[in-house]
Amino acid sequence: MSTAPLDRPFRVLGIQQIAIGGPDKQRLRALWVDLLGLNVKSRFVSERENVDEDICELGHGPTAVEVDLMQPLDPDKKPAVHTTPLNHVGLWVDDLPQAVAWLSAKGLRFAPGGIRKGAAGHDICFVHPKGNDEFPLGGEGVLIELVQAPPEVIAALS
Repeated sequence: MSTAPLDRPFRVLGIQQIAIGGPDKQRLRALWVDLLGLNVKSRFVSERENVDEDICELGHGPTAVEVDLMQPLDPDKKPAVHTTPLNHVGLWVDDLPQAVAWLSAKGLRFAPGGIRKGAAGHDICFVHPKGNDEFPLGGEGVLIELVQAPPEVIAALS
């Protein structure tokens, strides 16, 4: 039985992505693309995020799940996308600004950077894995990406 507040001004619709990190993206591709058959949709490289990633797709259409295969541009810099093999989980939300405002007011800590465009072009932000004094709630050790769902995903998952 859920004890979730009824005043939540947003909905989590489903899994948008899982992000897997490693020191060598080619080894990840050998498993996820060559053996398991996922399709590579695009590539994203960001100096700021210290990442070179292949964006793969599991399934089709608006309910497809991204599987991001990531390696660091510089293994000695942060963020260290390769040090946690399951780097983060992305969740579709129907109203990202409302979600961030409401969750922040409830004491949830977000990672620096605020709402911004993500690798796939959607607005995103990250829930920090750990709480702190100002915001005592976090992802309980898991980095969580909240992703603004486009209209077709909202329709498909509602």
